[in-house]
Amino acid sequence: MLYEYLKETYGENEPIFVADIEYGSMSENNIRQQIKKLTDTGLLKRYDTGIYFIPKKSIFKSGTQLSMNRVIERKYLQDKNERCGYISGVTFANQLGLTTQVSMVCEVVTNKATNDRREITLANSRVIVRRPRIPVNEQNYRILQFLDLMKDIDYFAEITGEELQKSLCAYLKDNAIRFEDLEKYLGYYPDKIYRNLFESRLLYGIPS
Repeated sequence: MLYEYLKETYGENEPIFVADIEYGSMSENNIRQQIKKLTDTGLLKRYDTGIYFIPKKSIFKSGTQLSMNRVIERKYLQDKNERCGYISGVTFANQLGLTTQVSMVCEVVTNKATNDRREITLANSRVIVRRPRIPVNEQNYRILQFLDLMKDIDYFAEITGEELQKSLCAYLKDNAIRFEDLEKYLGYYPDKIYRNLFESRLLYGIPS
């Protein structure tokens, strides 16, 4: 019965956090015992401590694996379908095509962080978890993500000048972010962000 509930609630190849499972009047200890039994029979696979998933059928004997990006998204970027965090650092700069660096550490900023900076391990991968400057929500997360990038753009970007400006402006336009949207959050950042915005030709607005 628990397996059917998990399959209906989470689906296949989606992270299941044991601490979040609520199933009728079943106690937390009983749930953990049932999870172990399901894992022993192969109906569930363990990703990391307290994290499991229902594997999809595969032609490979080892079965399908769970995406780390999906685990991070569910664990740190969403809270009951509400946005509460975002990817930052080199990973985000790489996504924008500003660097060819591929970080061995994923950096996330999330409301779920209890410290300014904490490093954890997820299935042998390192993750840096940071507390946001202000609470993250659906309306501001892309703005804060961009400003975090701009704070350290001189460190991350391998491109400069007009090429850099075009890449940054493309992201802002794609996400309908105006300079006024950025401006109201600048006070939360160190003064160097003004220099970086100026040198990237964004300080006085986003070119059309």
